[in-house]
Amino acid sequence: MATASKILVIGGGISGLACAWRLRQLGQPVLLLERSSRFGGVIDTIDQEGFRFDIGPQSFTNTPAISALIDEVGLGGELLHADSRAPRYILKGGRLVPAPLTPLQLLLTPLLGAASKLRIFSEPLRHTRAPDTDESVAAFIRRKFGTDLLANLVGPFISGIWAGDPEKLSLASAFPTLRQFEERYGSVIRGQIKQRRESGARPSLCNFRGGLKVLVSALAQKLGDSALPSAEISDIRRSPGGNPAALEVTYQLGGASQSLHASAVVVATSAEEAARLLQGVEPGFSKNLGRIEYASVAQVSAGYGLEQINYRNAEHGLEGFGFLVARGEQMRTLGTVWNSALFPERAPRGMASFTSFLGGMTDPEIVSYTPDQIGAIALSELSSVLDISASPAAHHLARWQQALPQYNIGHESVVASLQEICARVPGVFLTGNYFAGPALGACVEHANEVARKAAQFSSANV
Repeated sequence: MATASKILVIGGGISGLACAWRLRQLGQPVLLLERSSRFGGVIDTIDQEGFRFDIGPQSFTNTPAISALIDEVGLGGELLHADSRAPRYILKGGRLVPAPLTPLQLLLTPLLGAASKLRIFSEPLRHTRAPDTDESVAAFIRRKFGTDLLANLVGPFISGIWAGDPEKLSLASAFPTLRQFEERYGSVIRGQIKQRRESGARPSLCNFRGGLKVLVSALAQKLGDSALPSAEISDIRRSPGGNPAALEVTYQLGGASQSLHASAVVVATSAEEAARLLQGVEPGFSKNLGRIEYASVAQVSAGYGLEQINYRNAEHGLEGFGFLVARGEQMRTLGTVWNSALFPERAPRGMASFTSFLGGMTDPEIVSYTPDQIGAIALSELSSVLDISASPAAHHLARWQQALPQYNIGHESVVASLQEICARVPGVFLTGNYFAGPALGACVEHANEVARKAAQFSSANV
């Protein structure tokens, strides 16, 4: 027997939770179904031997959309802000070099040669035109600024943040504002200067006292019985007779099969899972969702006593955001976040915690290694960089075969095709980190937009 009509959200990661919450705020009857036994997707937080390790993202940018969500669920008092002046480092030539964050630092940095610095500082004086075709980030940087910037700054950033390959990543999809700056002003730097004048200070990096799990837990708690874990979707099809826009969804919960008449369905899963769920509704979904590639990533969190860490920067000590690794360093680590330097309550007194990431598009095979092998590589490389003289007091490993969607060449056309299909297939909506960016704020903003569209559709068709 099918239950009453509701808007169904499939997937209990941050996109699904935020979408279900927004639908609730819009006065819509909603049910969220999550396949696993917990909510949050890749987001989790564990406490181990006095250390607090975030699993998945380590922080988020406090955008207006996510700031509003935090206030709505009552977490404003738990919010932590990282020091925006915290230095970032690039591992180059076996040593940690401060990443240049100001024009003066850019002028003095050893990460770039004189020719590259001249191209950067003269860029506002030159007018260039973006190519008509989709351009990779690597091709863009080489064309505008040279190979030094790509190898020693942009390449590490792409690997550390996107786990991606700059030779494949699409500039228009991954960094659309840079493409727009060149199209509008003929200069990226002129566009950035104008944007900074108009928008003011950059938003800060944030976390919560209890870790990022606090946000997904608060959303799940607020949703209550409207969010069900351990629910496996087995079928989505058009409801027979009646409203041609209505959908019937069959799912397994507690060993029993149940059906739901949905006035709309929002699929907030990975692209691969969305393709599987929607293959019987419209073949075009599977065809286009299957074109989205994912990077596999391993994460190793570790905690040490400060007396075991012999590295000390003369100016900052162990203060800083962490480091990324320049190309050609012969390391498997993509980058390491210095968690306890950014946020309090990440390590016991007299200790420090770190999170290293490995794998990505340029080293996909490492995720298939055993946990012991991955851990040994990560901890050995971290010990080498920071001159650590002992084993960690605690460590934790997580890995994902599908960690981050890649906005590679052609991604813009994939998204456009998916939006076109959604427009002509009544009642089906998509949201997730493969649309507007993988950052938490981008996911929340897109989920809000989709919730408004689903609510409008449901109200017009019930």
